[in-house]
Amino acid sequence: MTMWGTRSIDKHLRTTLLLPCLSSASFPSSWVSIFRTTIIPQSASFSIPKALIHHKASFSSPFNPKNPIFGSHFVVRKCVSSVSSAPTLEWNEPVQSSEVGESDNNEVEEGTRPSISVRAYFFSTSVDLRSLVDQNKPNVIPPTSRMTNYALLKFGNLAKCDSLGATLSGSECCYMVVFQYGSIVLFNVRDHEVDGYLKIVEKYASGLLPEMRKDEYEVREKPNLNTWMQGGLDYIMLQHLNNDGIRTIGSVLGQSIALDYYVRQVDGMVAEFTDINRGMEKTGTFTMERKKLFQLVGKANSNLADVILKLGLFERSDIAWKDAKYAQIWEYLRDEFELTQRFASLDFKLKFVEHNIRFLQEILQNRKSDFLEWLIIILIGAEILISVYDIAHKSSITSL
Repeated sequence: MTMWGTRSIDKHLRTTLLLPCLSSASFPSSWVSIFRTTIIPQSASFSIPKALIHHKASFSSPFNPKNPIFGSHFVVRKCVSSVSSAPTLEWNEPVQSSEVGESDNNEVEEGTRPSISVRAYFFSTSVDLRSLVDQNKPNVIPPTSRMTNYALLKFGNLAKCDSLGATLSGSECCYMVVFQYGSIVLFNVRDHEVDGYLKIVEKYASGLLPEMRKDEYEVREKPNLNTWMQGGLDYIMLQHLNNDGIRTIGSVLGQSIALDYYVRQVDGMVAEFTDINRGMEKTGTFTMERKKLFQLVGKANSNLADVILKLGLFERSDIAWKDAKYAQIWEYLRDEFELTQRFASLDFKLKFVEHNIRFLQEILQNRKSDFLEWLIIILIGAEILISVYDIAHKSSITSL
């Protein structure tokens, strides 16, 4: 339903709210007319109302003529559409929500350009950026900072993208940010084109994962925005999205999707130690081999090192250092994706794993010590037996 039709219905509803106060004791019920309103179908087109029909109902002495609400005449205005075949609806009939229209909460604000889709992927633990850049030089955008753990590539109609006043929103240009630790962030890439861009990076990736992680976000451009940026539910609104903005947004999304992978890895270790502890609770012992325990130690340490060193989770972006506008975007997105809180949760789980590893190592060490002690006892016992046998043998020979 159109906005005009909704406002017309709201006007009549506000009018009918006045009727309950007009009780039958104060005036005859015949004075109140049955009002009808015209409902405009959603598909119908209409023009500006051509006339306003005034229907007057006179009221007598029960009403105070000085009352600010009720005067000597009660006027009901009804807008008449130029669509003659529109159906009518009685006020005592239920109004369907589809006729009234949906809420305007999901509507794009005036002046906002079409949204830019942002997709983040994590499908490997390492990418050879040098080879990737060498093989795709026409698409590589030169870096503006000293950070070398990522590369920014642009695809599409490059001449049109580089023209003066060109905008990414609604264009055929797309960007891809590739990080050395395995994350890929795509800007303005359609669904059916995603696999093609991922295959470009796959040739230079190592440590491919059995399951690819994925996350989605949205960027909106609004040139007449009062501030540089404005956050929203699963989107960020900017006056204009440029290369530095793409680098800043891509860095946070790349870290977020990679952190999600490492959190799941640690969750797997926590679940494994939980099963071991439950087994110990039932049987009083555990059967883990020393080699398996050392593998868990190496996995926990490598995950923590990758998060801190490879992801650079606590390293501020060089672009954010130079420009306060991008620092605002960087800080907002880190808070939006809760990177600090998620790392704190990861660190807590790793401490739990570390505590269990230390406990199991002590048990294995005690087992080894017990084995060595029993081995020494057996050897001493064997030596005693040999000595006794030797003495007895010599005694028998001497007696002969």
